[in-house]
Amino acid sequence: MNTSMSSLLEEVSREHFPQPPATPEEIEEFERRVGWKLDPDLRAFYLHCNGASLIRWQDSPYKLLPLSKIIRARVAIRREDDDKWGPASMYALCYVRDGNYVVLDVSRQVDGRYPLMDGDHETWPDPEYRTQIASSFSEFLAQVLRTRRSLYWLPE
Repeated sequence: MNTSMSSLLEEVSREHFPQPPATPEEIEEFERRVGWKLDPDLRAFYLHCNGASLIRWQDSPYKLLPLSKIIRARVAIRREDDDKWGPASMYALCYVRDGNYVVLDVSRQVDGRYPLMDGDHETWPDPEYRTQIASSFSEFLAQVLRTRRSLYWLPE
């Protein structure tokens, strides 16, 4: 695990609300269920904590889902597993209030990591609004922990 991911995980443990770690068996079962492997950032996160609520507010704006709750974005957002509601390769990773999600795109990788997309429920699955918000989970996590506010990728 790289140093920056280690320090991010330490901060999650110290200042946020992590769940207990996933076991290697839970990770294997998850990967069998979804048909893709966690990238190094995600594997490190889930071995450290199987989900977490970030930022100490009354209602956390970021709920990183436990492995058991990660499902296709189209099912999470539109409640239907049909191609008309977006690609099968996109998975809801983090709930961001009001039916919105941060979505993992497992159809491609950037430097061995899956990019993360905006999963706004009002515009989903329009590709024009399905913009990349981070090239990796560690980049997303660093941005959330640094900015400490909701919807950091939207203009002020």
